[in-house]
Order: sequence, then structure tokens, then C-alpha cells
Amino acid sequence: MSNIRITKQFSFETGHALYGYDGKCRNVHGHSYRLSVTVFGEPISDTSHVKYGMVIDFSDLKKIVKEEIVDVFDHATVFNKNTPHVELAKELADRGHNVLLVNYQPTSEMMVIDFAEKIKARLPNNIWLHSLRLQETATSYAEWYASEN
Repeated sequence: MSNIRITKQFSFETGHALYGYDGKCRNVHGHSYRLSVTVFGEPISDTSHVKYGMVIDFSDLKKIVKEEIVDVFDHATVFNKNTPHVELAKELADRGHNVLLVNYQPTSEMMVIDFAEKIKARLPNNIWLHSLRLQETATSYAEWYASEN
């Protein structure tokens, strides 16, 4: 049987700031992110299987991505925990804000790498992550491809 790719799209709102950056993005700001997750595998060929003909049920893929990415990052503010932004993060968290401290500069490029690792760890053994596209604005996005990593 053939390998087939399927894609599910997600959206979430996240704020961030890039410590040490030489432009406007050093300031706290937010984006309406759109994440496209593409996986591949062989459709289930067992005609008695309830998911016969599917690579993975879209709802199963949705559960993984929501738990690992969307529910974590939606309406959160992300800071690199290895910068002085940690002080701002503490202040915001003390005031009840949803703050994430990560081990990287929270650019789209670094976020998509993080997302790829989290999603790959949760996929069934017969399903592979093909690519991710994280769209930050209407005209800007970062892509991750398994074939290049």
C-alpha cells in the first residue's frame, strides 16, 4: 500500500519577546499563530478495523497537538528563561498571567523545532512526522521537514 500524508491545522494566540534583539520584537507582543502538522503512514488496511482506510484519525492527531502545543501555548507569554526576561516573567506570573519559560529564544524557528520534538514523541510507531509550518503573520512562517533533520 502507499504512504499517504495528512495535514491538520491549528491556531492559537501567543505573546513573546526576543531578548537582545535589535528591532521592535524585543518588546512584548503577540501573534495569531497558525500551525499546520503533516504526518504520513500507510492507511489501515484491515477491513475489520474501526479506522480502516485512515493513516491516523484526525481526532487522534488533534488530541496530541492540542495537549502538547495548543493548550500549552494559547494565551501564554513565552520568554527565554536564560535571559533577564525571567524577572518580567515572574512579575507577570505573580499577577496571574500564563507565562512559559523555555530554553530557547522564542522565535518561530525555535518554536517549530520544539513543537516537532514534542509531536514526534507522541505519534504512534507507524506514523511519522513529515513537516510543520508555523505561521506567525499573514506573510511570515517557519517550516520544519523531517527529511532535512
